[in-house]
Amino acid sequence: MTEAQAAAAAAEHEAYCAVEHELGVMFRRGRAMSAEIARKVHPELEPGAYGLLIRIDEAGPARPSDLADYVSVGKATISRQLKVLEELGLIQRAPDPVDRRAHLLILTAEGRHRLGCARTARQERFRTMLGTWDREDVELLARMLGRFNALAGSAYAHGRSGPDPGRAGQAGR
Repeated sequence: MTEAQAAAAAAEHEAYCAVEHELGVMFRRGRAMSAEIARKVHPELEPGAYGLLIRIDEAGPARPSDLADYVSVGKATISRQLKVLEELGLIQRAPDPVDRRAHLLILTAEGRHRLGCARTARQERFRTMLGTWDREDVELLARMLGRFNALAGSAYAHGRSGPDPGRAGQAGR
């Protein structure tokens, strides 16, 4: 390996180390922000349930099994989370017009209102955080995050998330 190749390899390694570090920081801060936003929807709402409300809002009526697939949890876990959302009055069940044995989940009027208020607050927070950036930089960040999320979603869906450090030598889940 030439000096130029070694330098390029070292620079590439540093770039991936920086990505790993910055994503770790972003994920930790994102979890904290999700907990805060979830509390704005309802004081008893778990942070992970906020994402379920968003999915139901964006995708429309949803089957519990589809939500479980979307967030990659089992039926028992999704049932517990949905039960809490229902008890808090944020979602309700509706008959599935295609399969009368099944039901669909929809936001209640209260759930839609609370979620809308929380999303507006989150968007305002981002506007405040990024307010000193040029609009083009904000648009670039949105495009790059979208590109990363699409890549990560595709890799996860196809089982190419990389090796699982807890299972040496085996493919990731």
